[in-house]
Amino acid sequence: MAYHVVAAVEDIPPGTRRVVDVRGRAIVVFNVDGEFYAMLNRCPHQGGDMSKGLLTVAVTSRQPGEYDYCPERKVVRCPWHSWEFDIRTGRSWCEPDRVRTRSFPTEVKQGAELVEGPYQAETFETTTKGSYVLVDV
Repeated sequence: MAYHVVAAVEDIPPGTRRVVDVRGRAIVVFNVDGEFYAMLNRCPHQGGDMSKGLLTVAVTSRQPGEYDYCPERKVVRCPWHSWEFDIRTGRSWCEPDRVRTRSFPTEVKQGAELVEGPYQAETFETTTKGSYVLVDV
């Protein structure tokens, strides 16, 4: 898998998200407290726009009437039918082995790390004759 530069870190501040196009795929990138997560911007159920979904924490229950919030497990809730997906893996909260939206690894790198070189500009032979500069193309 090849990494693609999709945004500068400051373009996606903590608590926000941004939809990017990578090779024709709409991918939503979330910044959750400085950690970046990316998933296909399409719910596997009926194609809801995951970038418009609520980002919340998972809720578990041992029995009716008892609820536990799991702040360490973030889920994105599809805006169409409220299906929930783990933001780290893209797996459905209810059926993790059967239903998932594709997630993508993310990485933050400094600009200097992205440079592959050496780059070389095309140059041309120059000469001077009298008061004129001539370029040989």
